Amino acid sequence: MDTGKYSVLIVDDQGQSISLLASILSSGYNLLVVKSGRDAIDTAVKFIPDIILLDVILPDMDGYAVISELKSSETTQDIPVIFITGLGSVEEEEKGLILGAADYIRKPFSPAILKVRLLNQIKTLEQLRTIKRLSMTDQLTGLPNRLSFEENLRLEWRRAEREQTPVSILVIDLYHFKDYNEKHGHRQGDIALRYLAKAFDSTLKRSGDFAARWGGEEFVILLPNTDSVGALDVAEKLRCCAAELEVPDFNGKPTRVSVSIGINTKEKGQNITMDDFISEADSSLIEAQNKGRNMIYYRINNRASL
Repeated sequence: MDTGKYSVLIVDDQGQSISLLASILSSGYNLLVVKSGRDAIDTAVKFIPDIILLDVILPDMDGYAVISELKSSETTQDIPVIFITGLGSVEEEEKGLILGAADYIRKPFSPAILKVRLLNQIKTLEQLRTIKRLSMTDQLTGLPNRLSFEENLRLEWRRAEREQTPVSILVIDLYHFKDYNEKHGHRQGDIALRYLAKAFDSTLKRSGDFAARWGGEEFVILLPNTDSVGALDVAEKLRCCAAELEVPDFNGKPTRVSVSIGINTKEKGQNITMDDFISEADSSLIEAQNKGRNMIYYRINNRASL
């Protein structure tokens, strides 16, 4: 297994211990090193290392306080923490494991054993990430699913409030998709959804823009740091993309689809809940649907326009 892509945060205030760990691990991992508990927490939040090697005795706060804070934060709670410490009592080890440590290694340790235990954590980490990735992916279209979108929205919502930037959302529905299925069959409907998903994903240019399948024939697009003008521009590109898309049927003949798009924008400083933000985007979509096919309807600060 190639471990070079994984990062390890070493938290220890003893130079000799740091040098030993670095000599053992530097050839196989990207290393970060800090010497205090507070620096460990700040570094973990900033860089999100794959694994943390944590001593118990630190100058400002003990390792137990550090892991407690790490596990209480949504940002860092999933990072595996391995205690490497000279405290060797059963009670100390039990305390560390109860607090959520993935492993507890006593000093002095065998370099070979350390490498194996670290590798075991990497394997477990890969398995958990694979499971999470599958749980966050829509199996039909390959796009992120609703659960993944909601997680991303929470992160971008906090960022928008912290940095006072706008955020926009597009809710997209295939116009009269039931009729399309009845005419061409449900298998053809699945093909249309896959074609649209690929087209939407390729149309989005910025790395932070996020397309997901919301459910059924609905898609949703998250546009961080995007005001109403930018959101309308993206929506128009997606509308045109769908209108121009040719979805071949089983005989190779092209079929056509169209979409309705509802937009909502939270401008910087606007006081609105995340649930209301989504609800108002849904209301915009309903308005677009009521106006007919191939339509966009957008809502800004509770003002709506075609």
